[in-house]
This record gives sequence, structure tokens and C-alpha cells, in this order.
Amino acid sequence: MNRLLVVLFCLIVNLSFSQQKLDTIKKKRPKIGLVLSGGGAKGFAHVGALKVIEEAGVEIDYIGGTSMGAIVGSLYASGYSAKEIDSLIRILDFDKILQDKLPRKTYSLYDKENTEKYSFTFPISKGKVGLPKAISKGQNVLNLLTRLTQHVDTIRDFSKLPIPFVCVATDLETGEEVVLRKGFLPEAVRASSSFPTLLEPVELNGRLLIDGGVVNNFPVNRVREMGADIIIGIDVQNELAKKDELDSAVKILNQIVSFQIYAEDQQKVDDVNLYMHPDIDDYSVVSFDKLSEIINEGEITARKYIPQLEELAKIQASVKREKIDIYHPEQFLVKEININFTPHYTRDYILGKLKIKEHQIITMDHLIQGINNLTATNNFDTIQYEILDKDGEITINFNLKESQIATYLQLAGHYDNLFKTGILVNVTSKHLLVDNDVFSLDVVVGDYLRYDMHYFIDNGYNWSYGLNSFYKGFKANLAYSENIENKSEVNYQRFETQVFLQRSFEKIAAIGAGFEHQNNRIFSEVVDLQGNSKKSFYDNSDYVNFISYFKIDSYDHRNFPKSGFFTDVNFRWYLLSSDYEKNFNSFSQIRGKIGTAFTFFDKLTFKPTVDLGFTIGTSDIKELNFQLGGYGGNYLDNFIPLFGYDIGDLNDNSYYKGELEVRYEVLKKNFISVYTNVAKVDNDLIGDSQAFKDLELGYALGYGLETFLGPVQVHYAWSPNTKKREWYFNVGFWF
Repeated sequence: MNRLLVVLFCLIVNLSFSQQKLDTIKKKRPKIGLVLSGGGAKGFAHVGALKVIEEAGVEIDYIGGTSMGAIVGSLYASGYSAKEIDSLIRILDFDKILQDKLPRKTYSLYDKENTEKYSFTFPISKGKVGLPKAISKGQNVLNLLTRLTQHVDTIRDFSKLPIPFVCVATDLETGEEVVLRKGFLPEAVRASSSFPTLLEPVELNGRLLIDGGVVNNFPVNRVREMGADIIIGIDVQNELAKKDELDSAVKILNQIVSFQIYAEDQQKVDDVNLYMHPDIDDYSVVSFDKLSEIINEGEITARKYIPQLEELAKIQASVKREKIDIYHPEQFLVKEININFTPHYTRDYILGKLKIKEHQIITMDHLIQGINNLTATNNFDTIQYEILDKDGEITINFNLKESQIATYLQLAGHYDNLFKTGILVNVTSKHLLVDNDVFSLDVVVGDYLRYDMHYFIDNGYNWSYGLNSFYKGFKANLAYSENIENKSEVNYQRFETQVFLQRSFEKIAAIGAGFEHQNNRIFSEVVDLQGNSKKSFYDNSDYVNFISYFKIDSYDHRNFPKSGFFTDVNFRWYLLSSDYEKNFNSFSQIRGKIGTAFTFFDKLTFKPTVDLGFTIGTSDIKELNFQLGGYGGNYLDNFIPLFGYDIGDLNDNSYYKGELEVRYEVLKKNFISVYTNVAKVDNDLIGDSQAFKDLELGYALGYGLETFLGPVQVHYAWSPNTKKREWYFNVGFWF
């Protein structure tokens, strides 16, 4: 018994001594803090420097950062290695992220048809036209950070992260520094990185926050407060630019922001034990296309300090920090969804856009897709959210700030061979009469005056309602006389109004039906022997029609699709007419267009399209027949483009057309295309045994460039049948 007591006493003494030894080692081991400055794209140098710091064996105990330094720092603090961060950022498309470009599939079919034609958008508030708050709302930045830090989404105290972390922002109202130590990590980092004019401010805890670099771009003091004994500072802020270098708005704004930054950072450098300043004077805050070069400069600079870094590693404890598991669960159960009140949009509307329900198993991709869908409505200034994870069940809290701007002015320009020059002025207003509605009016001034009006009540996946009206006109050499070879310049004008019901499926398909009034004024100017001009009408009738349609549009791009499927089937039944020519009989027409696109090696795209139409009943009105020929994207619905033929060259009651476009992207957003099209036009193709003989053939070569103004395209077309050769030019979105 006594021997047992002696053994226990010795064991206790030994354990006590071991603990004292461990405590002594801990006390001797210095705490190393890392400070990462802001600097936009120049902050990629942090990643290069971090790779060298890791190679030297230095363990970081605290991290503080501002703006891009906060982004890189938060990823490192949450468990990513420098090499993993390097790999992540190299595959990102920063243009899409910073400009809030969303996949086309996130937009509704209405938006795809009616909103992809504007180059400039300006908010209208209190009767005055304003400017956007920034280039980007920053939703893509928040989504990316949320996805990447999913493995630490339950941590609300940043000191509990794998490496304790802090970042700073600026209160836009007071100009005060806001130190962010707690909260939802992606949201805090997004606030810290809200560079003025580039990303919109973030409202957080009742304060409107912008980039922390305005007040503390190099937060050495905040990392000292965390308990750091030794500080490694990586500063990517350039010196103030010379006057001859201030040649852009971004550079001027950065210079203004840098006045205070530069003065204060000089004082903070003295408090840094190991100061690194990469040589990146040749780069700017928006040099995102120079990622590799900037990372490399960070590495080059850090390698100059290898001896000091290795010395730091030696005085640290030999026990290395465990590798953090950054595994992201593939799926999780949604236990609860909380949404704050929004005046004009119901919970059902929001959940319908998100496509998420309580007690549903979803993936993070599913959640981000839903948020993109909600973002694409442009009904909300900010979509803030946090995820609370407990045992695989999550609660999602949404804080939506409904846009206070309901009316917008939008502008675009266009030129093509038929409609010539046009300037588009649009006014769009939401919840004008009822919730969920949108009113849009296009007015085109130029060689041909046109307008296009839409009013649509979007009830999501329930039946929606709409009213469309347009006026469109052009002049072209058309053959409407008995002798089809006898062409004359025809003035073709159409005024049309439709009321309809529509049911949408997902975001790519819809069916609809309704009625329309159509007025056609089709005439030539005739000069008599006395020199007097008068109008010779081919048609001057009003029609009342029943319409229905089925549409699918999953193309990934409107003008240069690389993938997806397209279908547009229309049925029009001409019921009544004022019958100008006294030759009207009720008849109907069906027209269908089906296309797809698929791409190899992300460069070579094949886009086959089949287009056909036929008439049911008897129609003697040549002007309402299907008319093939020419090139364009904004014809009336009975005009069908066909390379190698003039507009309206082929005219009859039925037709089919096949086209294959083979497109190659030679440079980014630069395309070369080869087209082959074949067609047959006849009075009755269905009953014609010669339907596949004597085909009309046409070919074209084209060059296209994608710009923010829309596509710029040049086509050279010819046909072995007609021997015609034609150049076609178009600049800007089609409208």
C-alpha cells in the first residue's frame, strides 16, 4: 500500500514538472502575426509571399488584413495552404466575379427575350437620372467567399478560426474605422473589400461599410492587439503616382484614396519586424489579368528574406500546427429558412426564385444557384445571408434589402444593312401597378422610328399575364406584284398589340396563348406623269388573331452560344380582317425553329438550326406569306434570314430551312464562322413529292467580336443559285 502511494506521488510530481516545462516552452515561443495590406489585384503578391513563408517553416499565429489582404488572409486563416489558395485563384474568372456576371440560365425567359439588348443602365430616383453606386454589387464575391469558407461557417468569433483573424472596414457615414472580429466571415471580408466604385458598400450591423483601406490599409496595430510578439508585414501599396501617370478614372480615385493610406502606412512600417514590399509599381488595383506575374513578384521579394524566415522558424516550437480539413459537405438538410420582410415581394416569390424549401436536402451549388436566380431579378440591392450548421442540418438566414430604385433608363445603339442606324432609349419600371409587375418601353430613333412596349405580371411558376405592343417598319425591294421578278421599293409597316397568358417551367421554357390585333400598311411610292407622288397599297388591313407558342431557351449566350438548346414554335390563326384587298379567308400558320450548340475544346462550336413553317387553309395574301432572304436579327416573324438571297426573295405559303454554323474562337471574344444554309419554299411542301429537289443554297463567312455594346459582325454571303454576293454589317445588340 505504501509502495503504491509512493508511485502515485512520483507520477503526480512528474506530470506537474512536465506541465511546467510545457508552459515554459509556450512562454518562450514568440507569437507571430501576419499583416496583409489592401491593394486590389496587387494583393495577389500576398499569395506568392505566403508560399515562401510556408516553405521556410514559419507558423503564423495571428492574421490581420484589409481589402484583398482580408480576402487572402481569411482563406489562410480558415485552413487553406498558400499553394491551395494559389491553385484556387488561378482558375477564377475575375471579370465575371467583379462585374457580377451571372450565368444566362439564372435569368427568366422574359429577361432573356427582352433585357439582353442594353449597353448602359442608369437608375431614376425622384425624377432624376443617377449613376450606379459601383460597377458591381459584389454578390459574386460574397457567394465565392461563402463557398470557400463553408467548412468554418459555424464559427462566429474569428479568434476561434484555425488561425485567429481580424479585418477592418470603413464606416461610410462617419469615416470611422470598424474592426471586424466577429460575425459571418464571408460578409465581414466582403465589407472590408468594398473598394469605392468597384464594389457597392455593405450594410452590416446598422452601419454602411466600405473598403477598410480608406482608414487602415495596413492594420499592424490590430494584429499587435491580438497578442503578436513578432509581425511579418506584406505591403502591396504603391507610392503616390506622378501626374503623368494619372491617366484614368481608376488611377485618379486610387490616388485620392492613397493620400491618407500612404501617410499612415509609413508610420506603421516602423512597428513591423519583417517588412516585405513587392516590386509591383507597374500594376494597378485592377490588373487581374496579370495574376501570375504579381504572384511571382511576391515570391521573389519573400525569398530575399529566407534567412530571417528560417531563423523565426527555429525559435518556434517544433510541434507544427495540424492540417485543417477544408472538406466541404456535398449536401445538407435545410432545417429552417428565415427571410426578413420585403414590401413588394412575398416569401413564396423569394423561395420560388431560390428554388429551396425547408426540410429539403440541397448542395452548396444548389444554394448559390438559387441566390444567383434571386440576384438576376435585380429587385434587391443586397442579398445577405448566413448559414448556421448543426449536425448536418442548416438554418439559412436571409437579409434582403429591396431596391429603392424601381425605374431605370437604358440605352443602346445599333447599325445593320436593313434598319440602318438606330439609337434605343428604354424606360423600365417595376411594381408600377401591382407587385411582381414590370413595364418596359423601347423607343428607337434613327433611320426608322420604332417602338416596343411590354407589360408583364410575373407570377413565377403560376400563370402570368402580359400585354405587348410594337411598331416596326422598314423599306426593302420586295416582289409583291404578279410578276415575282418585278421588284419595287416597298414600305413595310406593322403595328401589333397582344394580350396573353404565360406559364413558365424552370427558367428556360414557357407556353402561352392569347389574342392579337395586327395592322399592316404595305405600300410603294408611285409617281404619276404629272410628278405627283401617291401610295400604292399592297395591304392596308387590320387582323384579329389567336396566338399560342411554346419556347425553350437554354443557350449560354445570346449572340455566340457555345452550349444549350433553343425552340420557338408559334401558332397564329387569322380569324378576322378588315380585308383591304377583298381576298381574305380565315387561315392559320405554324412556324417552328429548333437549334442547339455544342463545343469542343472550348473553342470549336457547331450550331445546327432547323426552321420550318406551313399554312393551314388558303391564303392569297402574299404579304403574309413566309419570306426568306437577307440577314438580320430583328425581322418581323414572317421574315426569315437566308444567306445568299435578298430579303423577301423567296415567298410562299410553306418553307423549310436548315443552317449549320461552325464557329471558332481565335482570340478571347473574337470569332470566325462558316455558314451553310439550305431552304425550300413552296405552296404545299407537305404534299409535294419534289420537296427535297431544286433546293436553295447559300453560304457565308463571318467575323464576330463580343463587346459591351453588343456584337460587332461582318459577313460575306453568296449563293450558287442566284450568283449574288453580299456584305452584311451589324454593330450593337439587335433590337
